[in-house]
Formats: sequence, structure tokens, C-alpha cells
Amino acid sequence: MSEPERPAPHVIVLFGANGDLAKRMIYPALAALGGRERLPEAYALVGTGRHDVDDYAGVIRESVDDASSDLAERARFQTSDADDGADLARAVADAEQQVADEAGVDVSEVRRIVYLSVPPGSMTDIVAMLGREGITERARLVVEKPFGLDLDSSRALDRALKDVVDEDAVFRVDHFLGKEAVQNVLALRFANRLLATVWNRENIESVSIEVPETLGLEGRGSFYETVGCLRDMVSTHLSQILGFVALEPPDDLSAESVRDAKAAVFDALRPIAKADAVFGQFDGYRDDDDTDDDSQVETLVALTAYVDTDRWRDVPFHLRTGKSMADDRRTVTLRFRAPDPALFGDEAAKPEDLVLDLSDEPRVSIEVRGKRPGPELDVAPATLRLDYADDFPDDEPLAAYERILLDVFHGDQLLFARADEVDRLWQVYGPLLDDPPAVQTYEPGSWGPTPPWERDGA
Repeated sequence: MSEPERPAPHVIVLFGANGDLAKRMIYPALAALGGRERLPEAYALVGTGRHDVDDYAGVIRESVDDASSDLAERARFQTSDADDGADLARAVADAEQQVADEAGVDVSEVRRIVYLSVPPGSMTDIVAMLGREGITERARLVVEKPFGLDLDSSRALDRALKDVVDEDAVFRVDHFLGKEAVQNVLALRFANRLLATVWNRENIESVSIEVPETLGLEGRGSFYETVGCLRDMVSTHLSQILGFVALEPPDDLSAESVRDAKAAVFDALRPIAKADAVFGQFDGYRDDDDTDDDSQVETLVALTAYVDTDRWRDVPFHLRTGKSMADDRRTVTLRFRAPDPALFGDEAAKPEDLVLDLSDEPRVSIEVRGKRPGPELDVAPATLRLDYADDFPDDEPLAAYERILLDVFHGDQLLFARADEVDRLWQVYGPLLDDPPAVQTYEPGSWGPTPPWERDGA
């Protein structure tokens, strides 16, 4: 495939410009795209927030490894808040004129990206300000999750967004969808008849989606007190992965077709039963300065979901994620049903797993049975492995935020959540948020409370 054309001239407006996400992900991603000549030839970055940043260029340079990047030189900072964005509007207009002059185009041809890396409670008021000040003209709005904190606040945010832009200008970020390995789920499923023909309830006994993390709060205590693990990880990342695993073949690979297919999966999700979920909180969570002494916020969630479609009816989808757990991994495991009849006895009757490693170095492994060397016709477990780094040594994958930002520049919404998806997922998880299971304490570095599928002997 040929490289996409470089985007049109742009002004990027970044809220939360001095925040952790900007420093760890957004600035490095922009610099990397620039190094690969995937940014516009003419662009400017306007960082903004409530508090002034004395040396904004220095903040960017400290975040970017590539010393040749000109990102810092193209950046300026302007304070703003939800009540007053007049100065920000003038800064955007000035930057826009500068970019237009550099590109030799009329200012009306300069596009805007407004990136909202702010807490969910601030989002609606900021969006309203952007509309009042006209900053949303010719703009694409990038919204970081969580998209609200419940169904009502999510719908309020969606109304605020639709008051200032159309749905095709809203890019709801779930950075897991930007990962090469997650996108490869589609390729594995639909480009390989071997897998396409067995990807159903007749052959698959269960699906597990697991994203444990060894990290604790890492300075995010106040965020977690507001959001919790279910909102932060399960209703977003893990559910979007579930959507890719469970969707029906789309008509094509357009954003509309793939998101229609994913939305149909979410429509078929049963609301999560309280008995099918476990909440945990790691011991020591309440010692953080930004958490309540009697906090009941969950840092771990393990639950079982069901997708009531002909392909997946009654197949359990086990989801588990949490902080301060025993391992770091991102895996999808499809457990196949044992062969019937099991001609080779007990060993052949054990389930086989297809494991998709969704880390930054993705791999695929399939557990199979093969003949054990020797005179007897006995079988033993063996593993087939696919390592993308070995098979595609000359290809350089994009990091998740690089892919996300590149798609925003080009207006491609394939890897972004749509309003109806978000709304339905809040409906699915809302009852569990309203009436959650009791939070169980677990030791840091452990696997946490027994998940419901193990507790029930599944």
C-alpha cells in the first residue's frame, strides 16, 4: 500500500497541554509523525489550559526524543477556561494565518484539530465555550475517554458536541483501537479461511480478554477516585476489543461498515448481572494522598459478558483488568471445544487455545496436539507461533497515538468510538455501576479476588 498523502495545513489546539497524557503520548506521537513526514507541511500547535506554562517549548522538548523535531518551534501556549476563550480564539486565528501564509493558501483552507485531554467533568463546558468562540469552525474534535461518567452525563456530553459539530467531526479516542495488534484481529478473522470458519459458538467454548497491570496509581489517585476501573478500562478498552472479536463480517472495511458491525455486537450484549462481576481494590490504595480513607472505588474488575447473537449465544466472554496485579499483559484467548470423539484419550480431550498477544510486540499462538515422538501413537501439547516482528522485519508499525492522530488528520473514523456505541455500553454497564458488588481487598502483585468464572467452576 502506498503512503497516504500528507494532510492539509492544520492548527492543532490541545487542551491539557501540560498534562501527563500530552507529555507521554501526544507530543511524542506528533514528533514521530513529523519524522516520518506524515504531518502537514505547514502546521501550528496551540497548547491551552487554565494555568500559564512559562516554558511551553521546553515542556515539549523534554517529552520528545527526536532532537530534530520542529514541534516545539511551531508551538505556543494560551491560557483559557470554560468561561472565557476569547484570547484562545485570537491565538488560534493568529496561528491559522501564519500557517496559511506558510502554505500559500487562503486561511479558509486551514483545518483545525481540537484535542480535549481533560477530565470528563470539564468536557461539556469547554465544548460549549468552543462553540461560542467559533473555534469549532472547520474543526475535528478529539475526545479522550471516559465519555461521561454514566448514561446521563454521556448523553449530555453528546448533546454538547452535536450543538457545535456533526458526528463525522467527533473522534472519540480509545487508544487500544490504535494498536496494530488490535487491528490485526480483523485481519486474522477475515483474511484467513482457517480461522473464519471456526470463529463461532460451535467451535469456541469461551473468550477471555485480560489486561492486568503491575502499575498502581502512579499519581492518578484523584482521577481514579472519580472514575474507577470499570469506567476507565472495562466500558472502554476491553469492550471495544470485545466488539472487534465478536462482530459479524462487515460489508467492507469502511468506518461506517465496521462501526455498524461493532454497534450490533453492543446492541446484543446482555446487561451485566451483579452475580457475574467481582470488584477489587488493592491494599494500600487508600494510603494515597488523593484518595478517600474509606474509598470504595474499584481498582480491579472481573466479569462475564454474553453476546446474544447466533454466532455467540451462551458463549461467556471473560473480562479482567486491574491495577497492582501480578503481571502486565494484553491478551485475547479463544478456548476451543474439545474434539468429539476424543480418539486420543484424555490429553486430546483438553481444550485448545488461540492466544492473541495485543502488546506492542504482538504475537499469535495456537495450542495444538501432535504425536509424541516414539513407538506409541500418543499425543502431547505443542504450540504454533506467529511473531509479527520476525515475519515483517522491514515494516515499522505505528504506535497507537501515532495511528490515532494520523487518522484524525485524514478524517478516518474507523478506529474511533461512535455515539451509539458509547450510549449502548453505558446502558450495559449502568446497572452494575448503580448496584455494584462489594469491593474486595487484594494484595498488590496478586491476581486479585477469584473471578466469577473460576468461582462458579466454569
